[in-house]
Amino acid sequence: MTTAKADLHRAARLSAAALALLDDHAAAVAPVLGALSVLKAELVRRELDGIPLARLRDVTGGRLRVTALEAAGLNSVRQVLDRTAYLLRTLPGVGAQTAAQALAAADQLARAVEATVAVRIDIARRDADTTALVVALHRLVAAGPDRRRALAAAGEAQQRLALLLPEARPAGSRVRMLLAGRRRREATVAAVASVRELLADAEERSLLLTLTQASADLLRNPDTAGPDPARPDTDRAWIDFELRSADYYAVLGEVVEAVEDTAAHAATEGHLPDTLADAVRAEHLDDTLLRVSLRGYQAFGARFALARGRVILGDEMGLGKTIQAIAAMAHLGAQGRTHFLVVCPASVLVNWLREIESRSALRAFRLHGQERAAALAAWTSVGGVAVTTYDALRHLDVPEQAAVGMLVVDEAHYVKNPAAQRSQAVARWTDRVDRVLFLTGTPMENRVEEFRDLVRYLQPELEVPYTAPDRFRSAVAPVYLRRNQQDVLTELPEAVHVDEWVDLGRNERAAYREAVLSGSFMAMRRAAYTDPAASAKLQRLAEIVEEARDSALKVVVFSCFRDVLTAVQQELGRRLPGHRVLGPIAGQLSADLRQELVDEFSATPGHAVLLAQIQAGGTGLNIQAASVVVLCEPQVKPTLESQAVGRVQRMGQVRRVQVHRLLATDSVDQRLLEILGGKERLFDAYARRSETAESSPEAVDVSERSLALRIVEDEQLRLV
Repeated sequence: MTTAKADLHRAARLSAAALALLDDHAAAVAPVLGALSVLKAELVRRELDGIPLARLRDVTGGRLRVTALEAAGLNSVRQVLDRTAYLLRTLPGVGAQTAAQALAAADQLARAVEATVAVRIDIARRDADTTALVVALHRLVAAGPDRRRALAAAGEAQQRLALLLPEARPAGSRVRMLLAGRRRREATVAAVASVRELLADAEERSLLLTLTQASADLLRNPDTAGPDPARPDTDRAWIDFELRSADYYAVLGEVVEAVEDTAAHAATEGHLPDTLADAVRAEHLDDTLLRVSLRGYQAFGARFALARGRVILGDEMGLGKTIQAIAAMAHLGAQGRTHFLVVCPASVLVNWLREIESRSALRAFRLHGQERAAALAAWTSVGGVAVTTYDALRHLDVPEQAAVGMLVVDEAHYVKNPAAQRSQAVARWTDRVDRVLFLTGTPMENRVEEFRDLVRYLQPELEVPYTAPDRFRSAVAPVYLRRNQQDVLTELPEAVHVDEWVDLGRNERAAYREAVLSGSFMAMRRAAYTDPAASAKLQRLAEIVEEARDSALKVVVFSCFRDVLTAVQQELGRRLPGHRVLGPIAGQLSADLRQELVDEFSATPGHAVLLAQIQAGGTGLNIQAASVVVLCEPQVKPTLESQAVGRVQRMGQVRRVQVHRLLATDSVDQRLLEILGGKERLFDAYARRSETAESSPEAVDVSERSLALRIVEDEQLRLV
């Protein structure tokens, strides 16, 4: 029994370490919940302040008489909650029943409001309550992503040991075993065997060391500085929040989920049917090879890809489609799959390599450029994630022994035309690989047929009818998952969109008229920049940039046209000398150089301006350092414009984003907005949610070419 006694002692140590970690984590979470409660209560009070008193009558089905309350000067629901029943009864004409009904109704509204408000951490508002939340979160964030895994392991170990140790305890004493009855001895022997099995697994995983290290990480105060260790360095916590706010919100979401209803909200699950959502929730996600914590909706997205096998992840820009794909590959890697393939535009290849290596333990190989052959050989030999471009995929010869566990196709709308060579190359690979994940925030840009073509790559047998929205939505639900920013990133500072209307000058109007008469749509769109020195658009752009400089804010300027960006660069240099203007990021610039420009822009202290062609800078680059966006002209595709803004307004952004769109009156700009409003409504109907459709593809087919012709013809009729 000596061996059993030693095993029980080891098990008791493991149980104590697990309990200590659970207690330490609870102690670290408590101040987060306390600070969150204070901030949420204030948000609720503000909301209730805007709800008129008369709404209490609605809550009570018209039974509550509010006349006396209104006569006493009460105007809002908050004013009722601020009073006790006794204080309400002191008001003229308010009896005990009215007071009780009013408070009960107000409390009911308060609970409803509490379920809808979300706490946003505003770096411009560093009051005591918000600072308390940031400092409390800092401790959990600083403990690192291993904290969650250690916590889950502690909970599992403690749950099992709590059942096994009492059963196994008689084995620690020869006398107890002799006195125990036959059934008790058999139960003890079985429990000891289970304990030894658990200990062997724990030793193999170095679980005791993991638990004690996680406790040490939680107990270590990352904010202490100076002679007084009890005083937190709040500045350090705020700086860390600004650098990695996404990690803070991930931890905050984790804490909130632990104390609230753990069932995911419909928006988080992309409004999937209940049976499908239940199957996805049941899918296990192994995060052993991940180096970051996932948001709840991100974990659900990775599970969706794993549960369904061949899907489109259509999350809106900025929600982390890349990390969800990496999480799915990391899960498969932890389960023994060795080779993975990512296909993406050249502009985002560098970003993919960085994300894979920084956010997972998977190795990344660049199958592009001069070293492609060597990288292919290395990847084939040792495994990992091969990242290649659409063009390179056509010539990629992967040996059969390198069985690809998952194919990820980023910006999958690039293959919307089945006749294109790159589309055919992707189609060949989708036939070859069992698990395929398409990533695109714009599954359709002009026609519903584009969306259906993407679905056919993955599920060619799936019937996707056009006849009615609900039928289309139901048909694509097993293949398509989309979440929108406003649904899942409630902490994201809102974007302020401003249309900046200007009048064309004499020279610009003449150039515009000439462009219209010649039928040149592109010249019509650039006419406002014909005379840079007198351009009203450039004048307004310079004013916006100057305002941003005074507030030390960074600016990104997008245009479809390279020569417009050249004019912007020259005019900013002339009108605002000394400005730090980088770029432009243009189509001919390599992916490496694009990323270097973004890195330099982000690292520049204070104000700077980055110029980018919207086609090149609007995809694949993360530009959260900016908080001001200027669009030099409206875009033919509304999705292109939203993608560009999404490069700034995305997870990790901590400032309110200002979006300024420069528009000229009585011009192509005005006509474009009228037509594009319909295209935006089309996208909302078909792809904004995971279930989308409309009556007929022909009725909504608005191609770029037909749109341009319509505008040119309309303007010719107007001006002639």
